[in-house]
Amino acid sequence: MKDSKLVVGLMSGTSLDGVDAALVRMVRSGEGCSVQLRHFLSTPYPDDLRQALLRVASGQPVAAGFISHLGVLLGRLYAEAVKDVCRAVKLPLDRLDLIGSHGQTIFHQSDPGDFCGRPVASTLQIGEAAVLVEETGVTTVSDFRPADMAAGGTGAPLIPLVDFLLFRDPRRGRVLLNLGGIANLTLLPPAGGISEVQAFDSGPGNMVIDALVRRLGADSRGFDADGRLALSGRPIPALLETLLADPYFGRKPPKSAGREQFGEAFVERMLAAAGSAATPDLVCTAAELTARTASDAVLRHTETSNRWDRLLVSGGGVHNAYLMGRLQELLPDMKVAPTDSLGVPADAKEAIGFALLANETIELAAGNVPSATGARHPAILGKVTYGRNYGRLRGIS
Repeated sequence: MKDSKLVVGLMSGTSLDGVDAALVRMVRSGEGCSVQLRHFLSTPYPDDLRQALLRVASGQPVAAGFISHLGVLLGRLYAEAVKDVCRAVKLPLDRLDLIGSHGQTIFHQSDPGDFCGRPVASTLQIGEAAVLVEETGVTTVSDFRPADMAAGGTGAPLIPLVDFLLFRDPRRGRVLLNLGGIANLTLLPPAGGISEVQAFDSGPGNMVIDALVRRLGADSRGFDADGRLALSGRPIPALLETLLADPYFGRKPPKSAGREQFGEAFVERMLAAAGSAATPDLVCTAAELTARTASDAVLRHTETSNRWDRLLVSGGGVHNAYLMGRLQELLPDMKVAPTDSLGVPADAKEAIGFALLANETIELAAGNVPSATGARHPAILGKVTYGRNYGRLRGIS
């Protein structure tokens, strides 16, 4: 394969708010790689598409054709995002080497449940790669999670390898926290190797906050912009303690979560327990839940060493002033800062990550971290859909 590649990473997360596209230059792979962000953009989902995705992801019954059509439509939208991010830097599509597309998660159950009398765990991301390749001509790696789950892993989080390659430090331990719909943590011990990395989902990130804002009509944008609602309210102590008693928070890693744990059913239980509480207090309680569960997890897993000095935050939650302020108060011995402080834009980090993971796949290198997901062995992630550019990618035309 070419030593230097131009790669677009696409990420659409559990917040269901749109697709992020990061154009990066990748040089080499593995521990010797370097990554340079060329451009980043975020494209919101049209409202009707977002509502359709919410319908599927919340477990409402739909026909198979409904999901099939959604996958094709997402493939087209992803192709437009790729074209837009390349167009922004005047890069012709035929110079793009590779696309890494996470897809849109509509189901994720990492704990085996009974299905037809047998234990089954599974995950489903949609966004048809064949459509994306047809409309761009670019070889695409997609559907990253199933390979890890087939090897006995939880299928999430998959960004720990990215965190290890981009943020490890020989002297100080660093904790990475991504606040998307779900909050996920990566712990990088000082001078540690990849086998020492820990990572897991600590609980909800913005998912419960966003759902409350939508249900209560508190902001037409469907989220708590800058954390202003949370800042205007106060946590409801009894309700917060009830939420913190959820069994998920007491489980040991590896573990992963999604709408199956913290989606509409969780919000319904929260509203039922809240009675006539004011909207700002409810939103503040949800934000406090995110801050408490993330900080508690950090403290539990860094207590054996005093060489952890930084919590680096990415994802949409980095713009929530309440969350960022509470994290700093709850973790006074760490500097809490966006990943921008180390040169990786917080909004772009996960899209950059799937560009990097696609590059690992095309180089036939493992992309999962078994110590994080619980997989039996390292696995090459994703499925490759070959584009018209594949010969050039291999350096033979």
